[in-house]
Amino acid sequence: MKTIRLRVGLTLLSVGLTAATIAPAQITVPTAPVTSPTVGGAIKDSAVTPGSSATMVQENANAATAHLDNAVAALGKGDKATTTQELQTGISALEAEAQQQPTSFKDKLMAQAGKLKALLPLIPTGALGSGVLVKAVSLAKLASGGNQLEGILTAGSLIGKGSQLTGGLSNIGGALSVLGGSSATTGQSLISTAMATIGKLNQGGLIAKAAEPAAKSQIGSVLNFVKGAL
Repeated sequence: MKTIRLRVGLTLLSVGLTAATIAPAQITVPTAPVTSPTVGGAIKDSAVTPGSSATMVQENANAATAHLDNAVAALGKGDKATTTQELQTGISALEAEAQQQPTSFKDKLMAQAGKLKALLPLIPTGALGSGVLVKAVSLAKLASGGNQLEGILTAGSLIGKGSQLTGGLSNIGGALSVLGGSSATTGQSLISTAMATIGKLNQGGLIAKAAEPAAKSQIGSVLNFVKGAL
């Protein structure tokens, strides 16, 4: 009897020890990643990456130019639906540009957008001629280019901003080429002079510093010309 009891006791002890050993291994505790501080930082750093005002203005200006050009091309093909859609999108981009970084060109830019809106009802009836749309689009580009340049000019140093300035001047130059006339020749001359100086702004060092005052003056002359043309 003592032997049997001893064996039973040893068996129960063995089972108890085995259960105590196995139990922790059977419990699976899901390990949730600690996300509060990390996710907060990740959202702030990567998901919310707002661009600078100058960059957003440039994007809106580029979008406006592309859609307005598409509208002109579509009208030339007789595609009224595409003309309307592209013109509406281009107008929205112009308005967004004017609101994003208001300058002294804001009213002029909004005025040109308003003139483009007035052309929309003429498209379905076929009453809008290509020449009229081309001129209206070119004037809108002048206002957009002026708004871009003045925004950059008033934001601070021009050093390292050669590409942004070139974009604004190019829009103005393209619009003047379409409008033509003797005044356009004067404007193109002013733009060429400014372009030559702007190329030095990205070279850095003393060259860029020496070129900045001249660039500001030359861009100012271009802006005064554009205001007169509008």
